[in-house]
Amino acid sequence: MAITYRSSGVDIDAADGWLARMRPLIRSTRSPRVLADRGQFGGLFSLAGLGMREPVLVASTDGAGTKLKLAQLVNRHEGIGIDVVAMNTNDVLVYGATPLFFLDYLAVGKIRRSLMSALLRGIVRGCRESGCALLGGETAEMPGVYRSGEYDAAGFCVGVVERERLIDGSRVRAGDAVVGLASSGVHANGFSLVRKVFSAAELRRHARTLLAPTRIYVKPVLSALRTVSIGAIAHVTGGGLARRLPSLVAARPGLTVRVQPGSWSAPAIFRDIQHAGRISDEEMARTFNMGIGMALVCRPGDQARLIAIMRRAEVPAWPIGTIERN
Repeated sequence: MAITYRSSGVDIDAADGWLARMRPLIRSTRSPRVLADRGQFGGLFSLAGLGMREPVLVASTDGAGTKLKLAQLVNRHEGIGIDVVAMNTNDVLVYGATPLFFLDYLAVGKIRRSLMSALLRGIVRGCRESGCALLGGETAEMPGVYRSGEYDAAGFCVGVVERERLIDGSRVRAGDAVVGLASSGVHANGFSLVRKVFSAAELRRHARTLLAPTRIYVKPVLSALRTVSIGAIAHVTGGGLARRLPSLVAARPGLTVRVQPGSWSAPAIFRDIQHAGRISDEEMARTFNMGIGMALVCRPGDQARLIAIMRRAEVPAWPIGTIERN
């Protein structure tokens, strides 16, 4: 019997058929700036009509980390799709950039339509919430690298900002206020530690809370930028709150971030993780966002207005500290 690509574990027809059914969903994120790609392998996006004098493109790539292992354990995947969009669009937002388009990369052991469709629904939902187009992507069936039911998911985002409005931290000064925006939970960081301290049964019991998708801050923050001068933004990812807040003053030697303990409400899941693993306060703050998914620096007189804008957008926000001299 002749060996075929399908018999070796890669079913091109199944992948093509699934993608054809998903195209209407993908197209729902598109804007007039997305150009026809004529069936080739690159996405086309026009920058015409942006009305910018000196546009700066901001790019990011990220994934959902080992959070997807929990999603695979309990067979709930749509939130992972949202996560991979959120991690990237929140990253470009740090510079004050508006996300333009997103591309996904999905690697699977075997094409499973229900799993792939759930992931794509989440990606589309995240793109809509971020206001960016799902410009393209790649689905790689990789038997022997991933087992059936296993996958990895990552994303790539490009945004744009007028150079004179670029948020680079250079305008931060002593006396500025630090406003924290609530996370939706653990987001997509620290899950190797979560999986270490919780048993499989405990992971299943906490799964709904742990799998809450990463909050997307794009539209509320871009709205605030129209009326509030923001000096710096920190996306609390790639490490915990204690590791990310110093980035607010990275461009201003001699300044430090002074956090006011107890000035916000951390979700109960962090207490449960800490108790289960007997984790120190310092390690928790280095690893997890502790309820603050993004932090913004503004002038003291703008603090109340910034918080009000966030709360109108249903994003809880608190004054969590100040910028001080060392």
